Amino acid sequence: MEFRQTKHQVARGARPDGETHEKLFLIKNVSEMRATYQVRLLAYRASQECKKLVIDVPKGCKIHSTLRQLAEQLPRTIEITRA
Repeated sequence: MEFRQTKHQVARGARPDGETHEKLFLIKNVSEMRATYQVRLLAYRASQECKKLVIDVPKGCKIHSTLRQLAEQLPRTIEITRA
């Protein structure tokens, strides 16, 4: 497997805030949630491992169109919950 690296030769990756046998958890306390590099990497990992990526955001958080589109493309992989 080839690992992507930054210009300073640091391996790229993302870690979830929590993990079970069935789910990866990403907890964000933001006013607007986008489909960031971290979200896309974790969504890819979740789909490869047949897990669900649960993104937990505050009740007042706006979901950016990029994340909404990604969630529509991967409905079995991404779940957005509000705390």
